[in-house]
Amino acid sequence: MNALVSNDRLQDDHLILRESPATGEVVSREHSHDRDQCLRFAARAAAAFPRWSATPAVERAEHLVAVAALLEERADSFRLAMIEETGAPVKWATHNITFAARLLRGVASYAGLLDQPEIIHDENGFVSRVERAPCGVCLGITPWNAPLILGMRAIAAPLLCGNTVLLKGNEFAPRTFRLLGEAVRDAGIGEDVARVLICPEDESEAIVDALIETPVVRRINFTGSTRVGRRVAELCARHLKRPLLELGGQAPMLVLQNADLDLAAKAAASGGYLNQGQVCMSTERIIVDDVVADDLIERIDALRTGLTLGDPTDPTSDLGPVINISAAERLSGLVSDAISKGARLVGGGTMGDAFFQPTLLDRVEPDMRLYNEEAFGPILSVTRVRNGEEAVTVANDSEYGLAASVYCRDVRRAESVARQIHTGICHINRSTVDDDPHAPFGGVKSSGYGRFGGRWALDEFTELRWISCTAGS
Repeated sequence: MNALVSNDRLQDDHLILRESPATGEVVSREHSHDRDQCLRFAARAAAAFPRWSATPAVERAEHLVAVAALLEERADSFRLAMIEETGAPVKWATHNITFAARLLRGVASYAGLLDQPEIIHDENGFVSRVERAPCGVCLGITPWNAPLILGMRAIAAPLLCGNTVLLKGNEFAPRTFRLLGEAVRDAGIGEDVARVLICPEDESEAIVDALIETPVVRRINFTGSTRVGRRVAELCARHLKRPLLELGGQAPMLVLQNADLDLAAKAAASGGYLNQGQVCMSTERIIVDDVVADDLIERIDALRTGLTLGDPTDPTSDLGPVINISAAERLSGLVSDAISKGARLVGGGTMGDAFFQPTLLDRVEPDMRLYNEEAFGPILSVTRVRNGEEAVTVANDSEYGLAASVYCRDVRRAESVARQIHTGICHINRSTVDDDPHAPFGGVKSSGYGRFGGRWALDEFTELRWISCTAGS
């Protein structure tokens, strides 16, 4: 593990230079776009909208399927870019490719719903149609941690619905996003129909502001932190534009007294440490009945100690570095704060450059930062409760509400508990990290609003139009 310099991105004129979080070496040199270029691209996207929106939905779907095939054909290039730029382990990088391709094909399967108006008859003999119309230019803003999954999610449904798209990629993965843009282009989708923007970090805020403000951009979807998402929502409100926001998470796993502890432990370890815990659905809070807490912690720790932290290019490494040294230092601060206030460090908790050991903490309580803040790193915190009712109360004692899971052998009881948890997603006897292209994906509270996924995404990227006429006309 080589020492890393403190800066993550060096700018040279119009280039973004990305350093590997694992080695500190420059691994990408990509051209960036400035504010004026991005506004010109928005104007071109508006000009391309009439032709693209008039293309039959089935034909638009064929382009998405072609993009999926290109992702699979170019898997080696995408995998290497993600590993080098973000420190993603091989398994996570590979999952990004396979799930993004599955997502594209899943979105394409809804083409038939777009060209089928709903018919309304009334008692006066009038016949009405309710049709879906594309909105115009859609702006997608997506993070680095799952660049292909989240990048394709940001553009697939808008494109299928007949919108043109600008996707602002993340400066921590510029080569990955450039490759994504090339795959979309090479699938026959014109660059004015779908274009990837790569912007310098210190100009990103101003560029996003300008794109939201310009009248040609009609819809915005943002995946990222709650702090930035709140600002995006405020700016959208000022301009009366509807955003779709998928923000932070602090996913709780509730383990009730009669849970299958082996199953729960495996899900906790995989959900908490996958991609170094840098997933919006990552398991962060284990809320467990005190009667079985010791047995569960012992099982999780046995799995934790069996994980390999190392070179992300090595397929045997389970964890690589977090995104940068600053992130590792923040995680270290969260652990230190918890320990100073009475939490017990079961294992892990130390950093070396941007590498942070998978960590397990017991007896995390409300006065600790880890209880209230999203860790977004490989830290599992355990809070003990006396019964299922207290478990629900603790789970809901969070500003976030994205994903959750409940472990209990009594499925009916688990379903009852799940309905009381204030999240957009809840899984029973499954990891909090779970996704399906055909399911509605999104959160409540400070985790955002709106839904990606399945037929529900069509509601986000179309306008409903009511067209009436007299019977027989």
